[in-house]
Amino acid sequence: MRFLHSFVTPLVLLAAGASAASWGFDDATVQVNAKKAPGRKEKFSESNPLSQPLSISNTESVKVLLVAKDGGNGKRPHQAFVVLRDDASGLEAPFPMTVKENGKAVVEIKYTDLPVQLATSTAALKASVVLASFGSSQALNKPIFSVTPKPDPAASPVVYEKPLRYGKREPIHHTFRADPKNPPKIISAFFALAVLATVPALFVGWLTLGANVSHIQHALRNAPIAHGVFFGSLVALEGVFFLYYVNWTLFEILPVVAVVSAATFVSGSKALGEVQSRRLAGQR
Repeated sequence: MRFLHSFVTPLVLLAAGASAASWGFDDATVQVNAKKAPGRKEKFSESNPLSQPLSISNTESVKVLLVAKDGGNGKRPHQAFVVLRDDASGLEAPFPMTVKENGKAVVEIKYTDLPVQLATSTAALKASVVLASFGSSQALNKPIFSVTPKPDPAASPVVYEKPLRYGKREPIHHTFRADPKNPPKIISAFFALAVLATVPALFVGWLTLGANVSHIQHALRNAPIAHGVFFGSLVALEGVFFLYYVNWTLFEILPVVAVVSAATFVSGSKALGEVQSRRLAGQR
């Protein structure tokens, strides 16, 4: 029993010490850095925060370094922040710290990183270190120093921009472009005349190459349907293209073109066969 009692007592003490473990920090310093020159470091601790407030201008920043500890041992917490708070308005802004596995943490807060509500505050902002993690260790939320923003009068003032709120917005009216119109009449007339000018050239070519117009009667007598449908389908195709140019749409002319093209192919084959038969008979 004595051995059991002497063994249980240290376990109880150890359990009590574990339950009383809490987060803290050590080797803490704060430094106000200018744009090109680092400032003087000032040390602080949990029990001895800075008594005099720090001040930063538009081109300066506050750099905080410390070692986070859990129960006296350097360790990286799950949450590590330096929180700036304006006691007058109750607004606060957290700045996350970069922490290593051994607990060394650092954060640099620039004046330009401050929200406009804090950057324009005339009162000192209270800076607190917040350390917390999973487990039974008690979290830490300790005020350590104060920061007073002092913007440069020569610099452009900080302007508050209203944040975007999700909600009912003004209706958006879409403006669609007008339907495409035909080209100017003068351009259409020019190309129409250019096409018509090829007709005399066609007749001149026939006369030059020796086209035999007298065979028209033989052709119409031997295959009247083939030649008539072939010529009519060519005229119909031109008419379809004209309607498409005037007011038809592409989906309206496609089925018509398909039917007329099929008639042109079949009748053209028959008409060319009749022409070949006359050529083979020596009728030139």
